[in-house]
Amino acid sequence: MPGYRDLFDASIADPETFWAQAAQAVTWTRAPQTILDDSRPPFYRWFPDGELNTCANALDRHVDAGRGDQAALIYDSPLTDGKRTFTYRQLRDETARFAGVLRGLGVGKGDRVVIYLPMVPEAVIAMLASARLGAVHSVVFGGFAAHELAARIDDARPAAIVTASCGIEPTRIVDYKSIVDAALDLADHDTPACVVLQREQAPCELVAGRDVAWTDAMADAQPVDPVPVAATDPLYVLYTSGTTGKPKGIVRDNGGYAVALLWTMRHLYDVAPGEVFWTASDVGWVVGHSYIVYGPLLAGATTLLYEGKPVGTPDAGAYWRVVAEHGVKALFSAPTAIRAIKKDDPDGTHLDRHDLSGLRYLFQAGERLDPATYHWAVEKLGIPVVDHWWQTETGWAIAGAPMGVEAMPLKAGSATVPMPGFDVHVLRPDGTDCAPGEEGSICVKLPLPPGTLPTLWGDDERFVASYLSAFPGYYLSGDGGHFDEDGYLFVMGRTDDVINVAGHRLSTGAIEAVLATHPAVAECAVIGAADDLKGQVPRGFVVLKSGASADGLVGELVSAVRNTIGAVAALKRVDVVAALPKTRSGKILRKTMRGIADGRDEPVPSTIEDIGVLEALTPILRS
Repeated sequence: MPGYRDLFDASIADPETFWAQAAQAVTWTRAPQTILDDSRPPFYRWFPDGELNTCANALDRHVDAGRGDQAALIYDSPLTDGKRTFTYRQLRDETARFAGVLRGLGVGKGDRVVIYLPMVPEAVIAMLASARLGAVHSVVFGGFAAHELAARIDDARPAAIVTASCGIEPTRIVDYKSIVDAALDLADHDTPACVVLQREQAPCELVAGRDVAWTDAMADAQPVDPVPVAATDPLYVLYTSGTTGKPKGIVRDNGGYAVALLWTMRHLYDVAPGEVFWTASDVGWVVGHSYIVYGPLLAGATTLLYEGKPVGTPDAGAYWRVVAEHGVKALFSAPTAIRAIKKDDPDGTHLDRHDLSGLRYLFQAGERLDPATYHWAVEKLGIPVVDHWWQTETGWAIAGAPMGVEAMPLKAGSATVPMPGFDVHVLRPDGTDCAPGEEGSICVKLPLPPGTLPTLWGDDERFVASYLSAFPGYYLSGDGGHFDEDGYLFVMGRTDDVINVAGHRLSTGAIEAVLATHPAVAECAVIGAADDLKGQVPRGFVVLKSGASADGLVGELVSAVRNTIGAVAALKRVDVVAALPKTRSGKILRKTMRGIADGRDEPVPSTIEDIGVLEALTPILRS
């Protein structure tokens, strides 16, 4: 196999040939003759005359190839003490029958299905069943408030909704059905049908004439064969987290997505058919779409669906138990999860209680992997810890280390190198390229590769305004960072996390990297607070490791930042806090924290994990 540099150069010099070769791994009902339609920039489309069914590629073709008895999906739920394994044949059959349920409710090709489910196998089945019909699914993270769900219903205008009676958290039961009922009361769009999965922990009442229980609907459902669709037809719409007002629906097409994800499973994640791949995320996020559901199943691997937490279900050894018990080869999680484990078990004592000899890689994404957490994981696990960077909009990694191609040297704090197809540039405000080490806006030269968003749902104008207008000919990622002399990309955070201290532009990510190196610090956040004299000054917030002392800590942290970054950083205040406010996907709510610190009446994002954490922090932010 060619090395990374050869693959990357080929993808940039001749993208059509590169992706035509990758597309041969997909089973098409009509193979594409045209690889890239560039007739209407900036609206590029991949494989425009191709035809396929993504569900058939994820399930049927593996059964047809004689691998129907291989495990496709493992469900592990420490929250319910439940475990189930579906073979490819079983998952295909369940999916085909649920597609029959949806068809019986009037769902057809091009219709939308809103899915509001917890981390249960039925969520995967509902997604795949929608794809089987040629319908467009829109998964909304379970637990979103009724107002946010209503906004997404009104934007997607679904023919049906699939939900559950409840979701289960470590300390509470979440009444999903009441949220859905309230959302439907708020929404202008009238959804005619609602399929409800009754969970024994909290069954619910059904609305006569609208609701049908999952088990009742499946009892006499007839299986449906896959419906071929155009490669450019939408597979799903996924609304970005934290949206306010009109939701921003990221569109994902069928053909480009299938081609890109298959390529990544082999080349980026080094996962082959039959191997176990565990993405410790949620199907409500893009990571769950790409690497709990579609990527592993397209590749014929075994995917793991985990209904639990990294700590507290029951302890900081939860992940290692799952890895050992199910023979996981590669684990993909957010850095927040590893920091939570490190906080509760800084010495890694739980690791010694499980056989992790089969674990070859730990992949990290969703937020920046700080060097301190990187080094802890490398030391404790003794395997490559691969930070890689991507977005809801891109659907797969913009930058990473292609472990299936070559074992590249990894650098703490870096997402390694751009993936084939992503012509990444770090740009100054005038559109020129930054020098190595110089921070700027991370952008990708058009056209974006297959699998990335072709537009926003029903809003081409907003697509261009949001992503393509700041630097014509480039996709604006919204993240800032720099390349080093070796061409390694360092993503330092959102560009609105760059602060201006007395005329000096500083990355809050760089200051956080210094704070995180202190042995007492489990995790941290730095925001830029308004200052009458300097415009902005940084404020630090740190969470301590279990058993660590705060005595003398603030002075040590201030000195470390001064010594590493310089006096210009002007960090003088660091608060020790019990927890940091985060989204359910693990991202720290820095923008919200900054607004509160500046005295604004900041709206609370719908994606917040625990409102109590933000409420406890608010008096500190305003002091």
